[in-house]
Parts: sequence; structure tokens; C-alpha cells
Amino acid sequence: MQSTNKSGNDKREFVFAADLGGTHLRAAAVDRGGELYFRQMQPTPQAETPDEIVRALIAAVRECERQLGELGGAISGVSIAVPGTVNVAKGIVVQAPNVPSLDGFHLGAALASELNRPLILENDANAAALGDMWRGAGQGCRSIICVTLGTGVGGGIILDGKLWRGADGSAGEIGHIAVDPFSGVPCSCGGQGCLEVYASATAIVRMTREAKPRYPYSALHNPEDLTSEKIYQAGKEGDELALEVFRQMGVYLGIGLASLINVINPEVIVVGGGLANGWDLFEKHMHQQIFERAFPIPARRARIVRAQCGDDAGLLGAAWLAFATLNEKGRLV
Repeated sequence: MQSTNKSGNDKREFVFAADLGGTHLRAAAVDRGGELYFRQMQPTPQAETPDEIVRALIAAVRECERQLGELGGAISGVSIAVPGTVNVAKGIVVQAPNVPSLDGFHLGAALASELNRPLILENDANAAALGDMWRGAGQGCRSIICVTLGTGVGGGIILDGKLWRGADGSAGEIGHIAVDPFSGVPCSCGGQGCLEVYASATAIVRMTREAKPRYPYSALHNPEDLTSEKIYQAGKEGDELALEVFRQMGVYLGIGLASLINVINPEVIVVGGGLANGWDLFEKHMHQQIFERAFPIPARRARIVRAQCGDDAGLLGAAWLAFATLNEKGRLV
């Protein structure tokens, strides 16, 4: 586990925030000003049961408690961002396609019984949206869509300054908009042709492997350990295979965003996640589709921008949510 320390102030109030992704688990202590302390990062445990994930989260909380304790500080609450649909009221992970061991699991109860602290669960993309509203590209806006391009594709929607979870807590599943429903490309959700199978890091690797036969001279033709980062670097160097894959990604992303613009008419769409690093390779293709498919006035109104909080967005949003629900006695409600 990696950790970096930063000196704290024992008069500050802290919450523990974790962003549980399909690939990495990130955690930190966060104060009311949005400053992060004692960052931790480790691979997300991959197991058939959720026990290892529970143990990893508990260990991360204990480590933050230990380091804060040395400074006289303490954790007021715990907030976890999870990659899937969450029943916030009951603390249940309803479905997490990229961490299937959590499907239907009472993660909130499992953690609260061990930590004896107030605890909140939230969808990771919802948390990222809140993070960018608080400290990033969405500051000053009240209608925001956040799209996270990572292992999968997540989304968070803020309407009139409030997080929109929907009637059943499943709102914002932008990655499962069908952008090519007759393609036959299966998605982890059980559907076909979802945005996630064209605009995620996993999709970039799959599409590169599928297109290899058409580009025999590509630098990507030999490596077996393909990653989206390697494909991006090849694209920056002009590799035609990589450029074509990112072109396709931009097209499908633009199709999905155009539909969102028509339905929601947002002030800003914030694009984050690790794959957003490929912005310079897919951005023009994305915008082309938006202007071809979205209504002209809302298409011109919506700013499409890169997220500014990077990997901290989910942590910041989880912390913001915890602080926003603290009552006068300092306990989460």
C-alpha cells in the first residue's frame, strides 16, 4: 500500500473518504476545506466474496486513524464511493458490474459493525460529480453531468445544485446508454452496445486487439500486455491503429453525450477518469458528433471540459457528502 503524509491541524474536522474502483482502491482523510491527508492506494482486491474488500477498507480507516491520532485529530465519519448502483438509505451495493463480489452486499453494515462510526455509501461517479462541483471544473454551476472514463464508464448528474439519484438510486448510469444496440458487443450489465463497451479503458484494449489485423505495421501488434495507457502513448506518436481506436471512442462518446444534452440541457459536462488523459486523441471526434446530433442551442450552451480533480474527484465528493450530512452534534444523519 502506498501512502504519503501531510502535516495536519488537530483543530480541523476530518472524514475518511475512499474511492473503490474496479482497479484501484484510493483513500484519504479529508478536512472541511477539501484538503487531503495521508493518501493511500492499493489494488482493488479481486475475489469471489467481498471479505477482502471489507478488510482492505477497514485497514485503510485504521491507518488514517493512527496517523491522525499522532496529530491529535480524529475521524468524524466514513464515506465510501462504490463503482455501481447503491441503495444509499440501506447501505447496500445493488449491482457493481466491475466488482461483482459486491452485488447485493450490505457493505455499509459490514463496515459500520467493525468501525463503530457513522458511514455513507455512494456511487463513485456521483461522488466524482460532487467532487468536481465542490473543488473542480463544475464550481459555480448548478446543472452538471460528470462522466468518468475508467475501467467502466460512470456518470453523475447534479440538477439545481443537488445530486440526482433517481427513484431507485440508479440514475446516472451513463455507461449503459445504448449507443450501438445492434452491434452484438456484450456489456457486463447484460446488454449490448452500451457506451461502456466503446469508451472505457477496457474497451480501448478490446477494440485495439480486434483491429490489429487491419494494421499489420502498428507498434501495438506485438505486445500482449496491452493497456489503455500504452495505446494512448502510441497514438501520440502517430500510430494509425491507436488513432483509429480513439477516433471510434470519440464518436461513440459524442453520440452518448449528445443524447444527454438533449434530455438534460446541462451547463457543463465534466469528463474525468483515467481514460480522459487521451482527450487530445478523441476530443474533436466527440465534439463533431455532439454538434451533428444535439439540438444547436443546448449544444452550444454545454461546456464539455476535462475534470480538474483527477483521481481525487471521488474522494472529494465522498467527503463533501459526509460533511453535507453532518448535524450539529457532529454525527452523520
